[in-house]
Amino acid sequence: MRKFVEGLSAVLDRVAMLSLWIAGLGLVLMTAFIAWQVFGRFVLNDTPTWTETSSILIMGWFLLLGAAAGIREGNHLSFDVLLYLLNDRAKKILFTISDFVVIAFGCGMFGYGIQLADKTWQSTIPNLGVSGGIAFLALITGGALVVIYSVERLLRRAVGLPTFRFADKTAGEG
Repeated sequence: MRKFVEGLSAVLDRVAMLSLWIAGLGLVLMTAFIAWQVFGRFVLNDTPTWTETSSILIMGWFLLLGAAAGIREGNHLSFDVLLYLLNDRAKKILFTISDFVVIAFGCGMFGYGIQLADKTWQSTIPNLGVSGGIAFLALITGGALVVIYSVERLLRRAVGLPTFRFADKTAGEG
């Protein structure tokens, strides 16, 4: 089982790295689009209408892909004060409960994202001329990655592997 989890983690390392590269590219593209919008508005006196809508769609991708990768690495928001007072066994129990809550949240993102995409697929985003359901693909993908990464964390903990790459050793997970 440990070899399987290590192999899975190696694959998910690549997926997370690809996600971060896509998120970084999205941030650069969004910045370029907004710069073009400002240039068009104030210099050319001809505001491109597609830039704001495109930037919002791209922002969803880089936020949700980056958040999923952050969950995998343990860099998400948490309240760790209590963990400094507990023994390692209690910490692992709380981390496991936390991972199950995050899995439930990711399932909600995935499931409701599919419903939203389905309900809006027939509409069109006017400035772009694409399906309105495209706006929810980032939510679906981000939710799926949150679930996958959280399950990986549970599996790593179950076989005795560390779950946080950059964990604070005093938090009992590193």
